[in-house]
Amino acid sequence: MTTPFDLSGQTAIVTGANTGIGQAIALSLAAAGADIAAVGRTPAQETVEKVRALGRQAQIVSADLSSIEPVQRVVDETLEKLGRLDILVNNAGIIRRADSVDFTEEDWDAVIDTNLKTTFFLCQAAGRHMLAQGAGKIINIASLLSFQGGIRVPSYTASKSGVAGLTKLLANEWAARGVNVNAIAPGYIATNNTAALQADETRNRQIQERIPAGRWGDPGDIGGAAVFLASSAAAYIHGHTLAVDGGWLAR
Repeated sequence: MTTPFDLSGQTAIVTGANTGIGQAIALSLAAAGADIAAVGRTPAQETVEKVRALGRQAQIVSADLSSIEPVQRVVDETLEKLGRLDILVNNAGIIRRADSVDFTEEDWDAVIDTNLKTTFFLCQAAGRHMLAQGAGKIINIASLLSFQGGIRVPSYTASKSGVAGLTKLLANEWAARGVNVNAIAPGYIATNNTAALQADETRNRQIQERIPAGRWGDPGDIGGAAVFLASSAAAYIHGHTLAVDGGWLAR
């Protein structure tokens, strides 16, 4: 007997799938039964090997998502290599830090283009296919800064606030046509990207004291949330941004 969380026979595109949260999401979806198109600027060979070790199909789709140039190819290549498309996870993203009075147009455009513009056009390209088949799940990776302002990350905050807004907009347009669009807002997750924070004794202590769960999140914590939102268990969830943050926003 299958469970509501069974993704057998489905195929997922996961962007930024080579490390960290993206890899954890890909592996969690695969463990639930999905085949994986692992998208990244650098080939996600390790992720693909781990997915295949779980008994699922996996293919590398190389793409630099700093522009929308490869967007349609990502969808087309997934369909060509894996035969179908049921789930899209928009995880790829970048961040640039500087005081707002010094922030450059280059850093603004780079972050907005990758985190917001490409995310929308990947939703559009995958959404066209999903709407035609009458079913699909899109999961955007938002941020705690979809809810909060942050400091010294103006373009990142704007992009992730935009991701939360786009998630609602697309849900409004597509929910009645069989496509669920939701988002996950990760909290402080122990990955290579946060290694410096973890190594800073004072900052690490401050972060953990603020988190009611008392610990950093594990990438697998995000993977479990992605399986839920990709599954039939979340069939009536539309336009929601799910914070997976150990209670950070509740504090």
